[in-house]
Amino acid sequence: MKGIKTISVVVLFLGIFQIHAQKKETDTKKKEGVQQKPVDNPPKCSNIKEGTFLRSNYPKNLWYMTVKDNVQTEYYNDGKDFVKSTMVFIDDCNYKSIVIENNNQQDNRIKVGDVFSNKIVATQDRYLKIENKIENDQYHFILIKVK
Repeated sequence: MKGIKTISVVVLFLGIFQIHAQKKETDTKKKEGVQQKPVDNPPKCSNIKEGTFLRSNYPKNLWYMTVKDNVQTEYYNDGKDFVKSTMVFIDDCNYKSIVIENNNQQDNRIKVGDVFSNKIVATQDRYLKIENKIENDQYHFILIKVK
């Protein structure tokens, strides 16, 4: 009878410790969860004015972009092909990209003199959401500033 009481007390304590351990694990997971930063308000549009950028859904060997001294260069095919544009800022968050050079012989859709209208619609830390228009086409994409 004494053994049964002892075993019952041990099982009770093990159950309490197990419940307490699970609660701590859940609390720790909540604390360790990714703390997403809020969207910048107002957007930090000056982030586009210099740096190296990746597209959120493209690997670097497929596409990346550099910006320096109001010149935007988009690199394709491991940097073998590029499209270079001058950036003309209308205001902090709106600018036009005017193509000044294109050595990408495989894609002749973009020509020297083409003008793209760009608007930075949102920023969040190193991320920039851009709305891009050329003629009647409109695109949205997200850039990540890596440098």
